[in-house]
Amino acid sequence: MKCIKCGRDAYHSRNTEAVELENGCLLVIRNIPCYKCRECDEILYTGDVVQQLEQLTAMAKRMAQELIVVDYTRAA
Repeated sequence: MKCIKCGRDAYHSRNTEAVELENGCLLVIRNIPCYKCRECDEILYTGDVVQQLEQLTAMAKRMAQELIVVDYTRAA
């Protein structure tokens, strides 16, 4: 895969994202499959991963009170 920012090669990796939800809850998603650029460290997600992240975020919004940590490999 090529980086959309600089055009260099990206390699398969895993990433962790933290998102603050509207209700003040912090959602941390670990082990997200991604591509990482060798040159500029840009993180790239496939469409399927983005769709799953949106579903996990929507679920967390309904359930969350303060902090949720999700392992992508177990939840997806």
